[in-house]
Amino acid sequence: MTQPDNLTVERFKLPVPTGADKVLLHSCCAPCSGEVMEAMQASGLDITIYFYNPNIHPREEYELRKQENIRFAEKMGIPFIDADYDTDNWFDRMKGMEWEKEKGKRCTECFDMRFERTALYAHEHGFNLFTSCLGISRWKDMNQINGCGHRAASRYEGLTYWDYNWRKGGGAERMIDISKREHFYQQEYCGCIYSLRDTNKRRRDHGEENIKIGVMYYGQEPKDVA
Repeated sequence: MTQPDNLTVERFKLPVPTGADKVLLHSCCAPCSGEVMEAMQASGLDITIYFYNPNIHPREEYELRKQENIRFAEKMGIPFIDADYDTDNWFDRMKGMEWEKEKGKRCTECFDMRFERTALYAHEHGFNLFTSCLGISRWKDMNQINGCGHRAASRYEGLTYWDYNWRKGGGAERMIDISKREHFYQQEYCGCIYSLRDTNKRRRDHGEENIKIGVMYYGQEPKDVA
C-alpha cells in the first residue's frame, strides 16, 4: 500500500458529513479518482471504490479505464467493486437523446443511472455516505453532477451524497500531477459513443486524426501504433 505524501496529508482536513463512518466512491477512471482517493485516505477515511460506467464505449476503452483504476486501487490498498457493464440498459435509457450536446439532458440521465446504482449498492451494504470523482474534471458541470447525486441518495433513508468540491485547494492540479506520476491512461473523450462521435468530428473539422484508443498516457510519449 502506498501512503499519501506530506503535502496531501497537510492540505486536507476534509469536512466529512456528520455521522459518516465509511465512504463509497463512485469512480469513472483512475485520473479523476487518484486525487480523491489520496485525499480521503490522507484524512483517515474508510473508502471503497465502486466502478459502474456502462456508458464507456467501446469495450476496449472501458477495460483500459477500469484496469488502470484497479491497478491504483490495489496500490493504495483500497477495495474495488467491479459492477456490471450493462450497456444494453444504458442505450435503452439514452434513447431519443443521441444528438444532445454534452452537459445536456443525456448527461444528466447518464449520471442519474450510474448514481442510482451506486446509491443502491451503498444502501444494501451499510454505507451511509457516497460521493463521486466526476466533478473534479473541469469538463464537467459540477452542479449537474451534484444534483444527480443528491437525487439518487434521496431514495434511501440515512444515505447522504457528499458534494465536496474536489477541484478546490489545488485538487485539480494534483489530479494531473498524480496522473503523470502514475502514468495513467489518458482518455481523450468523455466516454460514451456519442462523445466519441462528436469529439472525432471536431478533430476532423480541425484537420486532426480520429482518436486512437490505448495510445495516450500521462507523463510519457504516446505509444507507437502499428
